[in-house]
Amino acid sequence: MSDALAGHTVVVTRPARQSAGIASALQALGARVVEFPAIRIEPIETDVASIVPDDFDWLIYTSANAVAFAATRMAAPAQARVAAIGPATAQALRRAGVRVAAQPERSADSETLLALPAFATPQGLRVLILRGAEGRDYLRGELERRGAAVQVRDLYRRVPVTPTPTAIYELAAALATGNAVIAVTSVDVLRALVRIVPTALEATLRATALVVPGPRVAAAARELGWDGELIEAASAQDSTMTNALIERARVAGPAKGA
Repeated sequence: MSDALAGHTVVVTRPARQSAGIASALQALGARVVEFPAIRIEPIETDVASIVPDDFDWLIYTSANAVAFAATRMAAPAQARVAAIGPATAQALRRAGVRVAAQPERSADSETLLALPAFATPQGLRVLILRGAEGRDYLRGELERRGAAVQVRDLYRRVPVTPTPTAIYELAAALATGNAVIAVTSVDVLRALVRIVPTALEATLRATALVVPGPRVAAAARELGWDGELIEAASAQDSTMTNALIERARVAGPAKGA
């Protein structure tokens, strides 16, 4: 297993401060890792500190970033139930000492969360959604349609990174190997990546294999003109994304030059 990804190059697009875990795991499996952060995370000034969590029946955290920013700016819930959008967010909550009452076991999206029994009939429930700016409004809209009273607080924004010449050179070299895979964890990261890559690399980028957390991000890639292989992981967790790459390598056989 230690050489399961030998000969493979993986481009990691997570924010710089959040890439260490998956980079280390991939390197331990023999992969060459190129870090090319597509976004950075910036806090948003908001009145979240004035919120009393236990005024709500449910708090829904839509990312691990939401967990981190909420933890430093508002009180932890004592009575309100807490839901996580997916496994990575649930793990972040537990590390912060917050009990998770509801979460999808594999996927990490609004549709899967809404399919849980806890949100089948939320008539009259008070729900607070903690998320990043410009997040999807589907979760709020569907909960309100089902009768819940919903508030939303945007805690942070995702800002595209301007890559350095060195970063662009390393990305170009990785794509030129012909056996690279790009790892993206959300539609926002994917869109930022396409936006910041130089025009000369766009065609090669879109022809490169892409590992994504589920069908929604895969569909967004196709809408953005991606014609390379799409590898669907069940979630954006480091371990899940890594396992998807291991399975792909197992089926495909040794990488060129491995």
